[in-house]
Amino acid sequence: MALFMDVHHLNGGVTAADVAKAHKADLDTQGKYGVSYLRYWVDESAGKIFCLVEADDAESANTVHREAHGLVADEIYPVSEGS
Repeated sequence: MALFMDVHHLNGGVTAADVAKAHKADLDTQGKYGVSYLRYWVDESAGKIFCLVEADDAESANTVHREAHGLVADEIYPVSEGS
């Protein structure tokens, strides 16, 4: 499994509560695609969401978002964890 960081850009801002609901939908959907959404971060006023996900590939990660709530990432990057 590879590690990815995805970025969503939502015009008009976003609420942390709405992102929490979307993340819950990801968790409910991810198993059938072998994906694991690990964490997320939100910049409410800028309308930006960042998701850390383990997946075989970027498309599998986006498939979970698409099916769970329809908010696919605008950008997705392979990343490696550091300290």
